[in-house]
Amino acid sequence: MTTLLHLDASARPGLSDRQPRGSHTRRLTARFVEGWRRQRPLDHIVARDLGREPPTPVTGPWIEAAFTKPDRRDAGMNRVLAESDRLVSELVAADVIVAGVPMYNFNVPAPFKAYIDNVVRVGRTFGFDRGRAGEPYWPLLANAGKTLVVLTSRGDFGYDAGGRIAHRNHVEASIRTAFAYIGITDLRSIAVEYDEFADERLRSSLAEADRAIDDLLDRLLDERRTCAGPHAVMTPA
Repeated sequence: MTTLLHLDASARPGLSDRQPRGSHTRRLTARFVEGWRRQRPLDHIVARDLGREPPTPVTGPWIEAAFTKPDRRDAGMNRVLAESDRLVSELVAADVIVAGVPMYNFNVPAPFKAYIDNVVRVGRTFGFDRGRAGEPYWPLLANAGKTLVVLTSRGDFGYDAGGRIAHRNHVEASIRTAFAYIGITDLRSIAVEYDEFADERLRSSLAEADRAIDDLLDRLLDERRTCAGPHAVMTPA
């Protein structure tokens, strides 16, 4: 059984195809999750709404607790890290992570940055040893077979590689860097553009994203069937 972790980071409630001013990224993640559930109804799906319940930003006491060895933490330190521990455990348990992350001012929304800061944890998702020869840091989630799907939306257009304002896009790059640091390097991304134009170009971009999500689902499910091997028991399509 596969575990799917569903993250939404948009400040907008609702889905753009169902509610006025609803979120495009929530619409995209809902399509992905619904498509996955149709084909693999027995898989475990965990949903966390970062937009509605933002993780607590990292603080001084958090840093002190995180960089204190577990056997030396007091009760107060454990309380400070309790939320982070839950977020890390969800991520570690997940095989596929689908994240709806709209572009806010050229980067990820603050709740998603807070999520990254909570799950990039020394001793949990990356290792550190100042006496280690060569590289003192190493990823702890490498070779775990995890896939990260980033579904994003942008107000303007031309943010993709080679586009007119690609140099202003720090969404996928920052996510890729942070998750690769802890060992999650299989990242797939799909984007909607033209949100601020609200015309036929936006509708076309949304339709293209829908098709891309359906194609990606087919590829990911095929990959999982292949990895499972010929003797695996698959859920009905």
